[in-house]
Amino acid sequence: MAPALTEPPVRLAEPASFKGVSEYKEAFNTGPTAYQKDAEEKGTDKHPPAKYPHYLPTWEKVSYPPLEPFTHYEHGKDADPSFPDLIREGTTVEDLTPSIGAEVKGVQLSKLTDKGKDQLALFVAQKGVVAFRDQDLADLPIQEALDFGAYFGRHHIHQTSGSPKGYPEIHLVHRGADDTSSQDFLQTRTNSVTWHSDISFEEQPPGTTFLYLLDGPTTGGDTLFLNQAEAYRRLSPEFRKRLHGLKAVHSGIEQVNNSIARGGIAKRVPIATEHPLVRTHPVTGEKALFVNPQFTRYIKGFKKEESDYLLKFLFEHLAFGSDFQTRMKWAPGTVVVWDNRKTAHSAILDWDSGQRRHLARITPQAERPYETPFDEEKGY
Repeated sequence: MAPALTEPPVRLAEPASFKGVSEYKEAFNTGPTAYQKDAEEKGTDKHPPAKYPHYLPTWEKVSYPPLEPFTHYEHGKDADPSFPDLIREGTTVEDLTPSIGAEVKGVQLSKLTDKGKDQLALFVAQKGVVAFRDQDLADLPIQEALDFGAYFGRHHIHQTSGSPKGYPEIHLVHRGADDTSSQDFLQTRTNSVTWHSDISFEEQPPGTTFLYLLDGPTTGGDTLFLNQAEAYRRLSPEFRKRLHGLKAVHSGIEQVNNSIARGGIAKRVPIATEHPLVRTHPVTGEKALFVNPQFTRYIKGFKKEESDYLLKFLFEHLAFGSDFQTRMKWAPGTVVVWDNRKTAHSAILDWDSGQRRHLARITPQAERPYETPFDEEKGY
């Protein structure tokens, strides 16, 4: 639906029912008040202009209606599991860890046939996250990049982020030249890690998701990923059984409040949504934890102390699970594709050189999270 071309009233949304064990955390100001137009378009004494100026963020003050439910078609179900249209002769695949992640060279995503796209969805569902090198997605006209992404689901328009002018479906991750504001954040925090599953507060969060590099620091700015399906499997059968049937509330309210407090925008009235703690993948059938400290606030039906206790354990289980995590390094021409249904991720703000970090995300929404019955015999 088209937005209303009027400025919405600026007011803080109501908080969730009660504050959970975690809080929404944003390590630097990504909004319009921190944006330095001249530094991005013309460069600074130390840093050149943005390589992709047509991808620089704008913050149009529009008001979108609530998202409407839709029927998602999962193309991974149609894929040939031998991947003949994706992994061809001359293509190299290197697994990054035994449990999550791969790096692929020798395939051009933008040139895939529909069969190749089906196989891409399945391949990413199996690997969790895949880095495709030497890609041309950033060099295509923005609309062509969006047309490619639309095959995988309805485009999501982020509720607070900047986007290229005229293309609100592109979510931009942007830290400008000479911006060292994350160092201010680290004056009061020990790290910048913010594990999350993208926009998990939406009724239909994303599935196959694309993030591609436009500008990046020489070193640093990597992205961590973890396998929430493997995290679920690491739990004992009795513990897994207890988690089934539980629902948690995921909130986007704090993200909007944070944006408004920093002089940013809110494109929609924020929502909080109940999702199962354990969700089933529609293609692989895997079960995965579906909680994250950035957006998951509390467990429905539990008292606060009970909810906090269980969520704290689950958040720490995810964060400490280095043996089901991987680290993606960015390079020019990199497109990272992940399945938002079985992974969580966090950017790493570890560089203080003032170099620009600028990426674009295409975020196709998928089905509403669901769970399938616990199998007593299998223990999951």
